[in-house]
Amino acid sequence: MTQSPATTLPNAGPAPSDGPGRRPGRLLLVPVPLDFGCDEQVPIAQVLPGATLEAAASLQHWICENAKSLRAVLKRVDAIHPLAAPIQQQVITELPREVHKKGDAGTGFDARPLLQAALAGHDIGLASEAGMPAVADPGASVARAAHAMGLEVIPLVGPSSLLLALAASGLGGQNFAFVGYLPQDGAARTQRIRALESLALREGQAQLFIETPYRNMALFQALLQALQPETRLSVSSGLTLASGRTRSMPVRAWRQRAAEGVGDAPAVFAIGR
Repeated sequence: MTQSPATTLPNAGPAPSDGPGRRPGRLLLVPVPLDFGCDEQVPIAQVLPGATLEAAASLQHWICENAKSLRAVLKRVDAIHPLAAPIQQQVITELPREVHKKGDAGTGFDARPLLQAALAGHDIGLASEAGMPAVADPGASVARAAHAMGLEVIPLVGPSSLLLALAASGLGGQNFAFVGYLPQDGAARTQRIRALESLALREGQAQLFIETPYRNMALFQALLQALQPETRLSVSSGLTLASGRTRSMPVRAWRQRAAEGVGDAPAVFAIGR
């Protein structure tokens, strides 16, 4: 397989050139649209800048959560920027199940074998199923391995649901934390909600978390029951989609409008003051 044409990325310099003595390839963190699993899709050029689409189109080596969903994204990219190689010829490696289902932390996963193509001079793309890889999604172990191998790690510009939700929430963007998923057990979830609320109110640190979409309503109801009336609750769902929205108000106001609820689109919840 021939290497893709050189592509210039912001602040990254040119891609490695062919021939003896060429530099190692780079790891490109490639964001994808936030509409994975949604009934509607947004035109990809509306959420990914042209430079990101061009860089993605130039790649032929990928690491991802799911090859099928990556191929679907590449098909959308190809409609804007022709791919350097047909989708069937793309070299796609999936992260092990324990990494993309349980997260990178604490698994002891060594991602260096996945990056061997970079030593031969090929740039490698890292993608998750939605948004920015390695942020609320798998990929940190791959970036860490790239640094250990002396490879350049280049984050490309694209949507991150956490930052979009935080910006729209009206909560403090100077001090915040993403805490992942809350417990499913009712008592443990309530205890966790109250602990996060205490931290948010005491330190002024907004707390962001997510849930599997079909459990959105259960989490929403638990928040209304456990939080103090004056605590601010923000719910962002379907971000970047035409149907997307963010609602942010004190819990006392949410309780008066609870019928609005929250749908089954991917959502980010945030609490603070």
